[in-house]
Amino acid sequence: MSKGYIQLLLIFLVIIIGVFSYKKYFNNQISISEEDPKSFDQNNLNEDAQNNLIKNLKYDVKFDNNTQYSITANYSEIEYLNQEEIVTMREVVAIFIDEDGFELKIKSDEAIFNNTVYNTIFEKNVDIKYIDHLITSEKLILDFEENVVIIKDNIVYESTEGTAKADNIKMDLFSKNIDIFMNQPDRKVVIIKNE
Repeated sequence: MSKGYIQLLLIFLVIIIGVFSYKKYFNNQISISEEDPKSFDQNNLNEDAQNNLIKNLKYDVKFDNNTQYSITANYSEIEYLNQEEIVTMREVVAIFIDEDGFELKIKSDEAIFNNTVYNTIFEKNVDIKYIDHLITSEKLILDFEENVVIIKDNIVYESTEGTAKADNIKMDLFSKNIDIFMNQPDRKVVIIKNE
């Protein structure tokens, strides 16, 4: 064999060894799966996910119309979907202060916060306090793009005047107009007045 063939064989052998070494020692493939951002449970997180867990995270937002929004969570996880920062939260407290200084305070077990448009979905054991009104439900959607609060599922509304049970409450953040209605038109909102 000539010297050129031996050199070519050695170069080919070095390339093959390099490819196998790279695949074995340096190329750890990561599989990415799209999971529902709502399925967040700190008790079932694996060790890698626990490293991404953020404790005591808080966001403060001031809008041009002199309203403010603050949201805090004991546990959070940040991910990016479609170039938007989505924060999955647990043990959540949020406060929206309108232009007149009135507070809407929301507590829930879980929330999904979009840090791009600030919309938030609160779920599980949702408590809402506004002036002397208390509302409990299983879901609340705070939509800053449409300027509405939508409350759903097992709603109990309490005030000094009485109690009401309904399927849906929709409130405009600016006009403060409130619509209370049921999912099925033949069912009525239950109202119990205090005496």
